[in-house]
Amino acid sequence: MRLAFVDNLLEQRVLRAVSLRVFPFLVFLAKRDPVQFKMSENSLFAYLLRSPWWISMAVALALVLLARFVLPEEYAFYALSFALPFVITAAMAAWKQRDVPSEARVEATLEAVSAMSWRDFSALVEQAYQRDGYAVTRCVGAADFTLVKGNRTVLLCAKRWKAASHGLEPLRELDSQRRAQEANEAIYIAAGTVTDNARRFAAEHRVRLMESAELTRLLRLPKRAGKAAK
Repeated sequence: MRLAFVDNLLEQRVLRAVSLRVFPFLVFLAKRDPVQFKMSENSLFAYLLRSPWWISMAVALALVLLARFVLPEEYAFYALSFALPFVITAAMAAWKQRDVPSEARVEATLEAVSAMSWRDFSALVEQAYQRDGYAVTRCVGAADFTLVKGNRTVLLCAKRWKAASHGLEPLRELDSQRRAQEANEAIYIAAGTVTDNARRFAAEHRVRLMESAELTRLLRLPKRAGKAAK
């Protein structure tokens, strides 16, 4: 009788712990609009999303093993629930990182484009956006290209692709042209180092920095350069 009471009490506590940890997490994910989904950059799950996906999976496995040794065997199933948020995080991280190029590929791509003339590099960029369904036209000023897809217009600055450092002034000029042309967004290709002030300005305005990894994903290099970048 007493043993049955203890088992019931333990089961209730396990179920309560699961409900307090797992269910709010799932409800939160289900209710949030993916476009608006944003968590603190310093939170555990934000850190795990930026880390390799297998780290989240390792945490989930560690929790299962820990709970397996702490809880009685008949409650082993509930141990899986404690690890569920980390399994979901691992899946989200894996999906985000599916197209992330290796460091070797990024380095080889940067080496290849740094040796190109503006004519060759701008042609690669133009072809890349045309493949993505944009109507691409060349323009003058801070931006080099106007990209149009449906009702969306984007200004792209690519001319400083070889610069080792990128400061605030070219971003201000690009944003000024974006506002003058009422474009939805501006993109600035920055393969080199970006200053903190420039990053803050880009984040506060509609300027997206296209840095090394994203540039590598965008471009399709000529065959000889492409082999070196694999």
